[in-house]
Amino acid sequence: MLEKIKVSCNYVSKNSEYVLIDYEKLDEYINTIDCQKIKFWLSSNPYHLFDMKIDKIINFMLIFDSIDYCFWGQPKWSIKTIEGEKDGSDALLYALLKYIKKLDRIDFTNLSFEEFSNILKGNVEIPFLQDRYNTIVEICKVVNEKMNGNFYNYIKDISKDTELFDIIINNFGAFCDERQYNGKKIYFYKLAQLLTSDILHLKELIDGTKVDYSNLVGCADYKIPQTLRALGILVFNDELSKIVDSRQLIPENSKYEVEIRANTIAVIDYINSKLEDCCSIDINDYLFLSSKLVKPIAKPYHLCKTKNY
Repeated sequence: MLEKIKVSCNYVSKNSEYVLIDYEKLDEYINTIDCQKIKFWLSSNPYHLFDMKIDKIINFMLIFDSIDYCFWGQPKWSIKTIEGEKDGSDALLYALLKYIKKLDRIDFTNLSFEEFSNILKGNVEIPFLQDRYNTIVEICKVVNEKMNGNFYNYIKDISKDTELFDIIINNFGAFCDERQYNGKKIYFYKLAQLLTSDILHLKELIDGTKVDYSNLVGCADYKIPQTLRALGILVFNDELSKIVDSRQLIPENSKYEVEIRANTIAVIDYINSKLEDCCSIDINDYLFLSSKLVKPIAKPYHLCKTKNY
């Protein structure tokens, strides 16, 4: 499946009408990348994540990554923390960790919707609140019924990305992330790749386990294409530029959306082909963390209501 992501996204890139890659700018940018400075996005130990044992951390990441999507709105969902106001993934990570650290065992099958709503209570209701609740309840049911109640124990001996990724997508339907383009099926699987990467990086970082995440392709979301556009690497045509810059909603599975996401993957794949010391998922994290650096010059990210990113 991981190879299908790469192949299908490169097909879209070669046939795109609305999004182009400026390879001259891309080559210039590649020359500025220092592979030694690439960091795993959780390596800073946000909100004392590493205070928990590895099994609890990974069981937590299954829940967190499954609902780590679509936070924007008018206004954007945010929460108050001891470190100030947080939004997006940061807020979700903080809120879930605060709740889960109190639990001996992570299991949401008996959690009421009202209780879940209170965990994520913010300035406004988080988008897809009911869907997020349904997702974590269903995931916990699968873990209880198929994995003896402990996801970590089920996958703890797996150190290769292809094997772990297949377990995730074959057992948890919430991670399905596919589109149609010119009559062809296009694969992304952003959240499944994110979870695979997070688990393997955490095992490597905390336990010193030798792992292989070199086959992961990249996570097409909002922030990375926004960053690539700010760098002049992704170029939108006039029609798409007007839609994105005026913050109009882009339909899920539209050519606009598929081309933005697919060209993001194509860029990551191209960078990977030029840098021997970096793998695609680390390049992905590098671009994700670079979003803060380009924020002063970045135009709006595309708006698409979706549970995939």
